[in-house]
Amino acid sequence: MYNNFQKYLQKEIQGIKDAGLYKNERIIITPQGAAIKTEGEGDVLNFCANNYLGLADNKDLIAAAKKAMDERGYGMSSVRFICGTGDLHKQLEKKIAEFFGTEDTILYAACFDANGGVFEPLFGEEDAIISDALNHASIIDGVRLCKAQRFRYKNADMADLEEQLKAAQKCRHRIICTDGVFSMDGNVAPVDKIYELAQKYDALVMVDESHSAGVVGNTGRGTTEHYNLRGKVEILTGTLGKAFGGAVGGFTTGKKEIIEMLRQRSRPYLFSNSIPPMVAAAALEMFKLITKDNHLQDKLHNNTTYFVDKMKKAGFDIKPTQSAICAVMLYDAPLSQKFASELSKEGIYVTGFYYPVVPKGQARIRVQVSAAHTTEQLDKCVNAFTKIGKQLGVLK
Repeated sequence: MYNNFQKYLQKEIQGIKDAGLYKNERIIITPQGAAIKTEGEGDVLNFCANNYLGLADNKDLIAAAKKAMDERGYGMSSVRFICGTGDLHKQLEKKIAEFFGTEDTILYAACFDANGGVFEPLFGEEDAIISDALNHASIIDGVRLCKAQRFRYKNADMADLEEQLKAAQKCRHRIICTDGVFSMDGNVAPVDKIYELAQKYDALVMVDESHSAGVVGNTGRGTTEHYNLRGKVEILTGTLGKAFGGAVGGFTTGKKEIIEMLRQRSRPYLFSNSIPPMVAAAALEMFKLITKDNHLQDKLHNNTTYFVDKMKKAGFDIKPTQSAICAVMLYDAPLSQKFASELSKEGIYVTGFYYPVVPKGQARIRVQVSAAHTTEQLDKCVNAFTKIGKQLGVLK
Protein backbone atom coordinates (compact mmCIF):
# COMPACT_ATOMS: atom_id res chain seq x y z
CA MET A 1 0.00 0.00 0.00
CA TYR A 2 2.68 2.52 0.93
CA ASN A 3 4.36 2.32 -2.50
CA ASN A 4 1.40 4.01 -4.17
CA PHE A 5 0.94 6.48 -1.35
CA GLN A 6 4.66 7.25 -1.32
CA LYS A 7 4.57 8.11 -5.03
CA TYR A 8 1.60 10.37 -4.41
CA LEU A 9 3.41 12.19 -1.60
CA GLN A 10 6.61 12.53 -3.62
CA LYS A 11 4.64 14.07 -6.49
CA GLU A 12 2.87 16.50 -4.16
CA ILE A 13 6.13 17.51 -2.45
CA GLN A 14 7.82 18.08 -5.80
CA GLY A 15 4.87 20.21 -6.85
CA ILE A 16 5.34 22.36 -3.76
CA LYS A 17 9.03 22.76 -4.62
CA ASP A 18 8.31 23.57 -8.27
CA ALA A 19 5.88 26.27 -7.21
CA GLY A 20 8.52 27.86 -5.00
CA LEU A 21 6.44 27.16 -1.89
CA TYR A 22 8.64 24.61 -0.12
CA LYS A 23 9.49 25.49 3.48
CA ASN A 24 12.96 24.78 4.85
CA GLU A 25 13.87 24.79 8.53
CA ARG A 26 16.92 26.72 9.66
CA ILE A 27 18.78 25.58 12.75
CA ILE A 28 19.57 27.96 15.63
CA ILE A 29 22.48 26.89 17.88
CA THR A 30 22.32 29.69 20.47
CA PRO A 31 19.59 30.98 22.78
CA GLN A 32 16.78 32.86 21.06
CA GLY A 33 17.54 36.57 21.02
CA ALA A 34 18.07 39.68 18.91
CA ALA A 35 21.43 38.27 17.75
CA ILE A 36 21.72 34.51 17.17
CA LYS A 37 23.99 31.94 15.54
CA THR A 38 22.66 29.48 13.01
CA GLU A 39 23.96 26.47 11.18
CA GLY A 40 25.03 27.45 7.68
CA GLU A 41 24.35 31.18 8.00
CA GLY A 42 26.50 31.92 11.06
CA ASP A 43 25.90 35.03 13.16
CA VAL A 44 22.74 36.93 12.19
CA LEU A 45 20.34 39.52 13.57
CA ASN A 46 17.00 37.91 14.28
CA PHE A 47 13.94 39.71 12.92
CA CYS A 48 11.52 36.80 12.57
CA ALA A 49 10.86 35.60 16.15
CA ASN A 50 7.83 36.37 18.32
CA ASN A 51 10.25 37.43 21.07
CA TYR A 52 8.60 40.83 21.36
CA LEU A 53 9.86 41.79 24.83
CA GLY A 54 13.22 40.04 24.43
CA LEU A 55 12.54 37.66 27.32
CA ALA A 56 13.33 34.31 25.65
CA ASP A 57 16.85 34.31 27.10
CA ASN A 58 16.18 36.45 30.18
CA LYS A 59 18.40 35.37 33.09
CA ASP A 60 15.73 35.90 35.75
CA LEU A 61 13.28 33.65 33.89
CA ILE A 62 15.95 31.00 33.38
CA ALA A 63 16.86 31.10 37.08
CA ALA A 64 13.19 30.72 38.07
CA ALA A 65 12.82 27.72 35.75
CA LYS A 66 15.96 26.06 37.14
CA LYS A 67 14.79 26.59 40.72
CA ALA A 68 11.39 25.10 39.94
CA MET A 69 13.00 22.09 38.28
CA ASP A 70 15.05 21.45 41.43
CA GLU A 71 12.02 21.86 43.70
CA ARG A 72 9.12 20.51 41.57
CA GLY A 73 10.83 18.16 39.11
CA TYR A 74 10.87 18.00 35.32
CA GLY A 75 7.22 17.29 34.43
CA MET A 76 3.82 16.41 35.86
CA SER A 77 3.24 13.15 33.92
CA SER A 78 -0.49 13.67 34.11
CA VAL A 79 -3.48 15.67 33.03
CA ARG A 80 -4.71 18.36 35.37
CA PHE A 81 -7.83 16.78 36.86
CA ILE A 82 -6.15 13.47 37.71
CA CYS A 83 -2.89 14.40 39.43
CA GLY A 84 -1.28 17.00 37.20
CA THR A 85 -2.18 20.24 38.96
CA GLY A 86 0.64 21.96 40.84
CA ASP A 87 0.61 25.00 43.08
CA LEU A 88 2.54 26.95 40.44
CA HIS A 89 -0.22 26.27 37.90
CA LYS A 90 -2.85 27.78 40.19
CA GLN A 91 -0.64 30.77 40.98
CA LEU A 92 -0.07 31.40 37.29
CA GLU A 93 -3.78 31.17 36.45
CA LYS A 94 -4.49 33.78 39.12
CA LYS A 95 -1.70 36.03 37.87
CA ILE A 96 -2.96 35.89 34.27
CA ALA A 97 -6.48 36.85 35.40
CA GLU A 98 -5.05 39.76 37.40
CA PHE A 99 -3.00 40.93 34.42
CA PHE A 100 -5.96 41.00 32.01
CA GLY A 101 -8.58 42.07 34.56
CA THR A 102 -10.61 38.89 34.17
CA GLU A 103 -12.29 36.54 36.65
CA ASP A 104 -10.51 33.21 36.12
CA THR A 105 -8.02 31.42 33.86
CA ILE A 106 -7.40 27.89 32.57
CA LEU A 107 -3.98 26.78 31.27
CA TYR A 108 -3.30 24.69 28.16
CA ALA A 109 -0.21 23.17 26.57
CA ALA A 110 -0.42 25.80 23.82
CA CYS A 111 -2.78 28.49 22.57
CA PHE A 112 -3.55 26.19 19.64
CA ASP A 113 -5.10 23.91 22.27
CA ALA A 114 -6.85 26.81 23.98
CA ASN A 115 -8.50 27.86 20.71
CA GLY A 116 -9.14 24.26 19.74
CA GLY A 117 -10.87 23.58 23.04
CA VAL A 118 -12.89 26.73 23.67
CA PHE A 119 -15.90 26.43 21.34
CA GLU A 120 -17.12 22.83 21.48
CA PRO A 121 -17.79 22.77 25.26
CA LEU A 122 -19.75 26.03 25.16
CA PHE A 123 -21.77 26.08 21.92
CA GLY A 124 -24.02 23.66 20.07
CA GLU A 125 -26.19 23.35 16.97
CA GLU A 126 -28.55 26.11 18.12
CA ASP A 127 -25.72 28.64 18.48
CA ALA A 128 -23.65 30.79 16.11
CA ILE A 129 -19.93 31.49 15.81
CA ILE A 130 -19.10 34.61 13.81
CA SER A 131 -15.42 34.60 12.85
CA ASP A 132 -13.09 37.09 11.18
CA ALA A 133 -11.92 35.86 7.76
CA LEU A 134 -8.24 36.22 8.71
CA ASN A 135 -8.39 34.48 12.07
CA HIS A 136 -5.55 32.14 13.01
CA ALA A 137 -5.67 28.51 11.92
CA SER A 138 -6.20 27.40 15.52
CA ILE A 139 -9.44 29.38 15.74
CA ILE A 140 -10.57 27.97 12.40
CA ASP A 141 -9.87 24.42 13.61
CA GLY A 142 -11.61 25.09 16.91
CA VAL A 143 -14.70 26.28 15.08
CA ARG A 144 -14.64 23.15 12.88
CA LEU A 145 -14.72 20.96 15.99
CA CYS A 146 -17.91 22.65 17.15
CA LYS A 147 -21.43 21.95 15.84
CA ALA A 148 -22.49 25.59 16.04
CA GLN A 149 -23.59 27.39 12.90
CA ARG A 150 -20.74 29.25 11.22
CA PHE A 151 -20.69 32.79 9.91
CA ARG A 152 -17.66 34.65 8.57
CA TYR A 153 -17.06 38.36 8.09
CA LYS A 154 -14.41 40.19 6.05
CA ASN A 155 -11.28 41.12 7.97
CA ALA A 156 -12.05 43.91 10.43
CA ASP A 157 -15.07 44.92 8.32
CA MET A 158 -17.71 46.11 10.79
CA ALA A 159 -20.43 46.55 8.17
CA ASP A 160 -20.04 42.92 7.13
CA LEU A 161 -19.89 41.83 10.78
CA GLU A 162 -23.19 43.58 11.42
CA GLU A 163 -24.77 41.76 8.48
CA GLN A 164 -23.57 38.43 9.86
CA LEU A 165 -24.92 39.31 13.30
CA LYS A 166 -28.30 40.08 11.77
CA ALA A 167 -28.27 36.72 9.99
CA ALA A 168 -27.39 34.98 13.25
CA GLN A 169 -30.20 36.50 15.31
CA LYS A 170 -32.27 33.35 14.90
CA CYS A 171 -29.65 31.41 16.88
CA ARG A 172 -29.78 30.85 20.64
CA HIS A 173 -26.34 32.27 21.55
CA ARG A 174 -23.84 34.16 19.39
CA ILE A 175 -20.11 34.72 19.78
CA ILE A 176 -17.85 36.95 17.70
CA CYS A 177 -14.26 35.68 17.59
CA THR A 178 -11.22 37.57 16.34
CA ASP A 179 -7.47 37.74 16.56
CA GLY A 180 -6.32 40.70 18.62
CA VAL A 181 -3.45 41.28 16.21
CA PHE A 182 -3.57 39.60 12.81
CA SER A 183 -0.16 37.97 12.64
CA MET A 184 0.47 38.29 8.90
CA ASP A 185 -0.56 41.95 8.56
CA GLY A 186 0.12 43.42 12.02
CA ASN A 187 -3.20 45.26 12.25
CA VAL A 188 -5.09 45.40 15.54
CA ALA A 189 -8.71 44.23 15.45
CA PRO A 190 -11.27 47.02 16.11
CA VAL A 191 -12.36 45.38 19.36
CA ASP A 192 -14.10 48.55 20.51
CA LYS A 193 -16.44 48.51 17.51
CA ILE A 194 -16.81 44.71 17.77
CA TYR A 195 -17.86 45.12 21.40
CA GLU A 196 -20.41 47.80 20.46
CA LEU A 197 -21.98 45.52 17.86
CA ALA A 198 -21.95 42.62 20.33
CA GLN A 199 -23.91 44.75 22.79
CA LYS A 200 -26.34 45.78 20.08
CA TYR A 201 -26.98 42.25 18.83
CA ASP A 202 -26.67 40.32 22.11
CA ALA A 203 -23.43 38.47 21.35
CA LEU A 204 -20.38 37.37 23.30
CA VAL A 205 -16.84 38.34 22.24
CA MET A 206 -13.70 36.20 22.13
CA VAL A 207 -10.26 37.69 21.34
CA ASP A 208 -7.03 35.76 20.74
CA GLU A 209 -4.33 37.95 22.33
CA SER A 210 -1.36 35.83 21.21
CA HIS A 211 0.34 38.59 19.19
CA SER A 212 -1.11 41.49 21.20
CA ALA A 213 -0.46 40.47 24.83
CA GLY A 214 2.70 42.17 26.02
CA VAL A 215 2.67 44.33 22.89
CA VAL A 216 -0.55 46.31 22.46
CA GLY A 217 -1.72 48.81 25.05
CA ASN A 218 0.38 51.21 27.08
CA THR A 219 1.37 48.49 29.56
CA GLY A 220 1.08 45.53 27.16
CA ARG A 221 -2.19 44.21 28.50
CA GLY A 222 -3.53 43.73 25.00
CA THR A 223 -6.48 44.93 23.00
CA THR A 224 -8.84 45.32 25.94
CA GLU A 225 -6.42 47.80 27.51
CA HIS A 226 -5.92 49.51 24.15
CA TYR A 227 -9.66 50.09 23.81
CA ASN A 228 -10.43 50.61 27.52
CA LEU A 229 -12.42 47.36 27.72
CA ARG A 230 -10.56 45.55 30.49
CA GLY A 231 -12.78 42.90 32.07
CA LYS A 232 -15.64 43.42 29.61
CA VAL A 233 -14.74 40.91 26.88
CA GLU A 234 -16.05 37.47 27.88
CA ILE A 235 -13.18 35.30 26.55
CA LEU A 236 -9.51 35.99 25.91
CA THR A 237 -7.04 33.37 24.75
CA GLY A 238 -3.29 33.72 24.56
CA THR A 239 0.13 32.14 24.72
CA LEU A 240 3.22 32.10 26.90
CA GLY A 241 5.23 31.38 23.75
CA LYS A 242 5.60 34.88 22.30
CA ALA A 243 6.04 38.09 24.32
CA PHE A 244 5.55 36.20 27.59
CA GLY A 245 8.92 34.46 27.62
CA GLY A 246 8.82 32.52 24.36
CA ALA A 247 8.46 29.00 25.78
CA VAL A 248 5.27 26.90 25.62
CA GLY A 249 1.85 27.08 27.18
CA GLY A 250 -1.46 28.72 26.39
CA PHE A 251 -4.43 29.99 28.33
CA THR A 252 -8.06 31.03 28.21
CA THR A 253 -9.08 33.74 30.62
CA GLY A 254 -12.45 35.39 31.12
CA LYS A 255 -15.78 34.99 32.90
CA LYS A 256 -15.62 32.48 35.76
CA GLU A 257 -18.53 30.30 34.59
CA ILE A 258 -16.99 29.97 31.14
CA ILE A 259 -13.65 28.87 32.63
CA GLU A 260 -15.45 26.46 34.98
CA MET A 261 -17.22 24.82 32.04
CA LEU A 262 -13.95 24.52 30.12
CA ARG A 263 -12.40 22.70 33.10
CA GLN A 264 -15.23 20.20 32.92
CA ARG A 265 -15.46 19.64 29.16
CA SER A 266 -12.58 21.13 27.18
CA ARG A 267 -10.88 18.15 25.56
CA PRO A 268 -7.32 19.53 25.13
CA TYR A 269 -7.37 20.37 28.85
CA LEU A 270 -8.82 17.04 29.93
CA PHE A 271 -6.60 14.86 27.76
CA SER A 272 -3.22 16.65 27.64
CA ASN A 273 -0.48 16.89 30.24
CA SER A 274 -0.23 20.11 32.19
CA ILE A 275 2.66 22.44 31.38
CA PRO A 276 5.94 21.67 33.21
CA PRO A 277 6.37 23.40 36.58
CA MET A 278 9.49 25.17 35.32
CA VAL A 279 7.45 26.88 32.59
CA ALA A 280 4.86 28.05 35.11
CA ALA A 281 7.59 29.34 37.41
CA ALA A 282 9.31 31.25 34.61
CA ALA A 283 5.96 32.74 33.57
CA LEU A 284 5.32 33.93 37.12
CA GLU A 285 8.73 35.60 37.12
CA MET A 286 7.91 37.15 33.75
CA PHE A 287 4.73 38.76 35.08
CA LYS A 288 6.66 40.10 38.06
CA LEU A 289 9.19 41.62 35.67
CA ILE A 290 6.82 43.24 33.17
CA THR A 291 4.49 44.67 35.82
CA LYS A 292 7.33 46.17 37.90
CA ASP A 293 7.80 48.94 35.33
CA ASN A 294 7.05 49.67 31.68
CA HIS A 295 10.53 49.94 30.19
CA LEU A 296 10.26 46.85 27.96
CA GLN A 297 6.92 47.84 26.47
CA ASP A 298 8.12 51.42 25.93
CA LYS A 299 11.30 50.19 24.22
CA LEU A 300 9.29 47.88 21.96
CA HIS A 301 6.89 50.64 20.93
CA ASN A 302 9.75 53.07 20.24
CA ASN A 303 11.69 50.46 18.25
CA THR A 304 8.66 49.59 16.12
CA THR A 305 7.86 53.21 15.29
CA TYR A 306 11.51 53.88 14.42
CA PHE A 307 11.81 50.83 12.15
CA VAL A 308 8.51 51.29 10.30
CA ASP A 309 9.21 54.98 9.66
CA LYS A 310 12.65 54.24 8.20
CA MET A 311 11.34 51.41 6.01
CA LYS A 312 8.60 53.63 4.58
CA LYS A 313 11.09 56.40 3.88
CA ALA A 314 13.24 53.84 2.03
CA GLY A 315 10.27 53.22 -0.26
CA PHE A 316 8.95 49.86 0.90
CA ASP A 317 5.28 48.91 0.73
CA ILE A 318 4.39 48.34 4.39
CA LYS A 319 1.03 47.13 5.66
CA PRO A 320 -0.48 49.54 8.24
CA THR A 321 0.50 48.19 11.66
CA GLN A 322 -0.31 48.96 15.28
CA SER A 323 1.75 46.09 16.65
CA ALA A 324 5.36 44.88 16.50
CA ILE A 325 4.74 43.16 13.14
CA CYS A 326 5.91 44.90 9.98
CA ALA A 327 4.69 43.22 6.77
CA VAL A 328 7.01 44.16 3.88
CA MET A 329 4.87 43.42 0.83
CA LEU A 330 6.54 41.74 -2.18
CA TYR A 331 3.45 39.93 -3.61
CA ASP A 332 5.49 37.26 -5.46
CA ALA A 333 6.24 33.98 -3.62
CA PRO A 334 9.62 33.12 -5.22
CA LEU A 335 10.69 36.76 -4.83
CA SER A 336 9.94 36.64 -1.10
CA GLN A 337 12.15 33.56 -0.75
CA LYS A 338 14.93 35.09 -2.84
CA PHE A 339 14.76 38.33 -0.89
CA ALA A 340 14.97 36.51 2.45
CA SER A 341 17.88 34.39 1.19
CA GLU A 342 19.83 37.47 0.08
CA LEU A 343 19.13 39.19 3.40
CA SER A 344 20.65 36.24 5.24
CA LYS A 345 23.90 36.92 3.39
CA GLU A 346 23.76 40.41 4.90
CA GLY A 347 23.33 38.95 8.38
CA ILE A 348 19.57 39.59 8.60
CA TYR A 349 17.44 36.59 9.62
CA VAL A 350 13.89 36.82 8.22
CA THR A 351 11.41 34.54 6.50
CA GLY A 352 9.39 34.93 3.33
CA PHE A 353 5.69 34.18 3.74
CA TYR A 354 3.53 32.98 0.86
CA TYR A 355 0.54 30.76 0.09
CA PRO A 356 -0.97 28.95 1.95
CA VAL A 357 0.23 30.96 4.97
CA VAL A 358 -1.01 34.13 3.24
CA PRO A 359 -3.40 34.45 0.26
CA LYS A 360 -2.03 33.88 -3.23
CA GLY A 361 -0.43 37.01 -4.64
CA GLN A 362 0.15 38.45 -1.16
CA ALA A 363 3.69 37.17 -0.47
CA ARG A 364 5.73 39.20 1.95
CA ILE A 365 8.55 39.26 4.45
CA ARG A 366 7.23 39.65 7.98
CA VAL A 367 9.65 41.60 10.17
CA GLN A 368 9.09 41.28 13.90
CA VAL A 369 10.62 43.94 16.10
CA SER A 370 11.75 43.24 19.65
CA ALA A 371 12.53 45.33 22.70
CA ALA A 372 15.90 43.57 22.61
CA HIS A 373 16.90 45.20 19.31
CA THR A 374 19.29 48.15 19.48
CA THR A 375 19.02 51.19 17.23
CA GLU A 376 22.19 50.04 15.46
CA GLN A 377 20.63 46.64 14.76
CA LEU A 378 17.46 48.26 13.41
CA ASP A 379 19.55 50.49 11.14
CA LYS A 380 21.52 47.49 9.86
CA CYS A 381 18.25 45.73 9.00
CA VAL A 382 16.85 48.75 7.13
CA ASN A 383 20.11 49.21 5.22
CA ALA A 384 20.19 45.55 4.22
CA PHE A 385 16.56 45.66 3.04
CA THR A 386 17.35 48.76 1.00
CA LYS A 387 20.42 47.18 -0.59
CA ILE A 388 18.64 43.96 -1.57
CA GLY A 389 15.52 45.85 -2.58
CA LYS A 390 17.53 47.77 -5.16
CA GLN A 391 19.35 44.62 -6.34
CA LEU A 392 16.09 42.74 -6.92
CA GLY A 393 14.23 45.66 -8.45
CA VAL A 394 11.79 46.16 -5.59
CA LEU A 395 13.13 49.67 -5.04
CA LYS A 396 14.13 52.09 -7.76
